[in-house]
Amino acid sequence: MDLAQKVRRAIGMAEQINTLAYARQQEIQERWSELTGQEVDETFHLIPPVYTDHGVNIRVGRNVFVNQGCRFNDVGGIEIDDDVMLGPAVSLITSGHPLDPARRRSGITSAPIRIGRNVWIGASAVVLQGVTIGADAVVAAGAVVTRDVPARSVVAGVPATVIRTLTSPC
Repeated sequence: MDLAQKVRRAIGMAEQINTLAYARQQEIQERWSELTGQEVDETFHLIPPVYTDHGVNIRVGRNVFVNQGCRFNDVGGIEIDDDVMLGPAVSLITSGHPLDPARRRSGITSAPIRIGRNVWIGASAVVLQGVTIGADAVVAAGAVVTRDVPARSVVAGVPATVIRTLTSPC
């Protein structure tokens, strides 16, 4: 299957998911498993709509929640650990184009995104290629994450920077 066929397949499968009501989680889980080629845990919850350009490069753990309008551009690979929550309209973008104007239209750059256990990514945040978000971290709404996020930290802004470190519970 060539690149264009893979993209058409992913978009078509996402469109099928997007016709399902949130209450039909078992069917959403089945369609997601078909899209990604990986069996998803019964604790996975997704509120349609959702968007992706490949689908087969996404891995999700247990108890993952994906709110409505999320985008998974996954050519570089997306790994989401257990207990992660994605707010509405979160974008995980693993690909881009070369900066060199002569190569911009003829090439794609990509690198994986890795999201650690118990991460919360707020509404409309954007995570770019090559970023790892450490366990228990929080990405504020609207942040643009261009660099790795340390575990147990809160990042905000454009580009996202650490604004707080979370302490262990007493």
